[in-house]
Amino acid sequence: MEDAHAGEGQLVIKVFSTALNPVDYQMIQSGSRNWTYPHYNGVDLAGEVVEVGQNVDGFQVGDRVACHTDLNKKGAFAEYTVVDALATAKIPTAVSFDQAAAILCAGMTAYQAIVQKLNSVQKQTILIHAGAGGVGGFAIQLAKELGLKVFTTASSVNHEWVKSLGADVAIDYNIEDVTERILEETDGEGIDLVLNTVSSAEATKDLDRLAFSGQLAYIAGAPDLTNVKPFSLSPSIHEIALGAAHSSGSVRARKNLSFMATELMKKIERGTLDPMITEVLPREELPAGLKKVKGRHVRGKIIVRIFDTF
Repeated sequence: MEDAHAGEGQLVIKVFSTALNPVDYQMIQSGSRNWTYPHYNGVDLAGEVVEVGQNVDGFQVGDRVACHTDLNKKGAFAEYTVVDALATAKIPTAVSFDQAAAILCAGMTAYQAIVQKLNSVQKQTILIHAGAGGVGGFAIQLAKELGLKVFTTASSVNHEWVKSLGADVAIDYNIEDVTERILEETDGEGIDLVLNTVSSAEATKDLDRLAFSGQLAYIAGAPDLTNVKPFSLSPSIHEIALGAAHSSGSVRARKNLSFMATELMKKIERGTLDPMITEVLPREELPAGLKKVKGRHVRGKIIVRIFDTF
């Protein structure tokens, strides 16, 4: 840990587990002018506190913790790394390092969308795109917990998987017209809530699937509202930008990262949330794991163990 030292408000973490996410390979491909080299990526980590910086309350050496890190700084693909204490959450005794890592980027994105952004009061239905993936899979579980009827898009091979997570209706986007199916299933009313994890183009199509006064949350590009007449559909549009909390300058936003991680780990502890771990790899296979994620056909979450000694 030669280059890992805790500054004010920071913790040094010995990384046991990291979860792989699309943003990890995307950042490796694009790079960032904010990086200092040598740089290592990885936005999700679970491990043990080995150093506590000044003006940090509530943490001590030896604590088991999890953190969704700032992608503009050194990350989880290292034995030791420095994290923001405000964004860090303690791991309950009954939750493993693997489970804690699994619920961070994907789980917290889903939580922010389903629980904090979309208003489910008096709403009945939700469409969650890409339900077999990390964000989609967590979103299905959270939406079902709220009592919503869950529609999701997924290849036919993944229909059994998404239904095991709680989806009521699975639509194969490869062979079905999603809009027609939604309108058919809702008697022409449309969907109350939508979580789009796919693209701006697909989010624009979601406007034709949305019920009056419906809500659309997106993480992969905003919809084009050009053809929505004022005072007609009356939609609410929500941008989900989880990692922007780090660059926002907001203390409250960074603390919210810790809050969401804590809430999700409580659900794992109670047995009400499946962390959806489908593969655990040794650290030598991290590049191979990222290639799988890049292929966009991974179910659930892939975990890489940096230190496999727990």
